[in-house]
Formats: sequence, structure tokens, C-alpha cells
Amino acid sequence: MKIGIIKEEKNPPDARVVLTPTQCAHLIEKGVDLVVERSDIRCFRDDEYEKLGVPLTDDVSSCDILLGVKEVPVEKLIPDKTYFFFSHTIKKQVYNQKLLQEILRKNIRLIDYEVLTDARGKRVIAFGVFAGIVGAHNALWTYGKRTGRFELMRMKDAYDYDQVKKTYTNIDWPPINIVLTGKGRVGTGAAQVLREMGIEEVSPEAYLNEKSDRARFVQIDYNHYVAPRPGSDKELKDFFEHPGEFISDFHRFATKSDMMINGIFWDNDAPVFFTKEEMKHDDFRIRVIADVTCDIAPVSSIPSTLRATTIDDPVFGYDPVKEEEVAPFQDHVIDMMTIDNLPNELPRDASTSFGEQFLQNVWPQIEKNEFDSGVLSRGTVTENGGLGKYFQYLRDFAGLSPA
Repeated sequence: MKIGIIKEEKNPPDARVVLTPTQCAHLIEKGVDLVVERSDIRCFRDDEYEKLGVPLTDDVSSCDILLGVKEVPVEKLIPDKTYFFFSHTIKKQVYNQKLLQEILRKNIRLIDYEVLTDARGKRVIAFGVFAGIVGAHNALWTYGKRTGRFELMRMKDAYDYDQVKKTYTNIDWPPINIVLTGKGRVGTGAAQVLREMGIEEVSPEAYLNEKSDRARFVQIDYNHYVAPRPGSDKELKDFFEHPGEFISDFHRFATKSDMMINGIFWDNDAPVFFTKEEMKHDDFRIRVIADVTCDIAPVSSIPSTLRATTIDDPVFGYDPVKEEEVAPFQDHVIDMMTIDNLPNELPRDASTSFGEQFLQNVWPQIEKNEFDSGVLSRGTVTENGGLGKYFQYLRDFAGLSPA
């Protein structure tokens, strides 16, 4: 097998990479046939690969397996290859329907990192921690811009996270109540940043029932923000198997919070946190939403996530009365930070971590050519011109006839 690290060509540009120069050199030392496609936007420069003896190329068509991060533009797809990348198709995202259909037409085996899981269903590789780190930082940056109470540098302007972290000690945080949803990788990264900022972590009970003149946050999971439908025989333990049987119980947090950082993986059948109508109520207190999950409305847990923003232009305003996008940082609007490639603000840190996960949890199966079982099989969205066995539910979305 010949492995190719492809350049990222989706707009807006993404500087991350699956494997760093050191990680590529490690595989080559083991006898792996590997090349890196030249790129002028990658966080690791071409000469950093060359210095470690990693060959560069402008043509990856001779490779069997192509490793990328974001979606490959439709016109750049090479037929009859195995691709690894985040496809954003598995939830029937309309904006990538054409991509999935073209992948099928070109007989490409697509393996999506988002669904590479172990036997228990736990993901084995993700950028989530760094999405949470950057998302939480950007949430506070947005609040600072909105209120003028403090200033934060952008992570995109730093060499790495350590540089950013040193600035937190110089900030006098105003009283602010922050609700952080999710306890997975994203939630873990976000909570890490909030703690390192010196923001107090409190229990859900204290957050809801006690007043404070300090900056504080609460991290909640599904058992705090959903409840069984009236008359349902379902219990909280049944949520993941029957998400449609539950309603939102988030309102009590919405009335107490100035900011929301959303870090859940949302199922399309699960309840939304709140509706557009609820956002109009006087007791809806949230004025900054950092939607790290970034599912785009109307199929989203947050109805004001109208679109993804960019690293260069990270925030838009949402007018809850008009239900439309407006300029941010106005008193009557809710500021929405909805960047969908947050780890790209810390590309070197994020890429290094991702590569370590890839080498530990994914590469051994590739090396053994175990594509028909286990981890790789569970992540195979398409193969042999059809859908993988775990993705037959996409048949109508992909334009295939019923099975």
C-alpha cells in the first residue's frame, strides 16, 4: 500500500494535517511507502517534512490510500481510491449530498474519522478536545468584544496553546454565568480552558440555586437538560436508545446563564435545547452562544445556528425577534460563534494529537489490511460503489434504490 497525505483544498482553508513530519518519518522508517502532497497552507511547512526525509509530490494519483482532514472538493476526488477524511455526510447534511453521490459514482472507499469506533461504540480518533479548547476561548473572546470588559488575543494568532494560556493570569473576569453542555472530548477541552482561566466550576444545584459575584461555569450532561415526555414510560437511562421520547429541560439553565458553550453530539431525533419562540422570552438570559457542535439549522440543537462562521469572521448576531442574522455585539441580539473548524486555530497542537491517535488506534488495522472488520469496517461509509453495511440508512440521501 502506498499512502498519500493530501493537501487541504476546501474553502475556507484548513491548516491541519493527519500526520506531522515526525510521525511520517516514523512510518517511513518502518518501511511504509508514504508521500506528502505539497501545500502552502499546511501548519507544517513542506521543508519540515523534507528535512526528515519525507518525500514530497504534486501528484498523489499513484497512492492507494489518501489521508486528509476536511472534505475533498468533488472535482478533486480520484476514482478507485481509499480516502480517510471528515465527510460530514453521515447525518444527511444536504450541503454534502453531491459529495457523497460523487464518491459512490467514482467507486471510492470512504472511511470517515467521525465513525471510527471501538467495539463499545466509543470514538478512537477526534479533534474534539481542541475544538472545545478553542471554542471556550472564543466564547470568552466574544463576550469581551460584546461588553468591553476585557480583551483576549485570538488563538489563531498564537504559536501554540501554551502562549495563549499565559495571558489568562492578566485578566480580571467579570461576574458571568456559563453553561457548558457535554462531557465528551469537546466538553473536556472546554472545561480545561475555563479552569485554566480561573473561572470557578460549580455543581448544577449551586448554579441554579445560589447567586455569585464571580465568574463561574457549570458542566452538564444529558441527564440535566432532558426529561421524559409526559406520560412516557422511559427513564433517563433510555435516552440514547430512544431520544425521541424526551423533551428539553434546559430552560432552567437558560434563565440563569449569560453564555452557553455547546459541546454535545446531537442526534436528529433528540430534543432541541430551546425553540426560537423561547429565545424571544424576557427570561431567556443567554447573550453569547458558542456552538462548537455547529449543526446548521433547521436540523440542529440550537435554532439560531443559521450558518457556520469562519476563523477570520467568527461571530454573527442573531435577532430573536426578527429571527434573522444581524450585525453582532448589539444589546438586543444574541452573539453566535459557530466556527466549524475550530481546531484549525491551533493547528500544530491539534495535528500532533490527532496523528498520535491515528498511529495508535487506526494505523495498526490499516497495516494488517483489516478493512472488512472491526474499527475500519465501522467507519466505512462507502465501498465498491455502494454504502457500507452500517450506513444503509443513507440510501435515499445518496440517491440509491431501496435495498
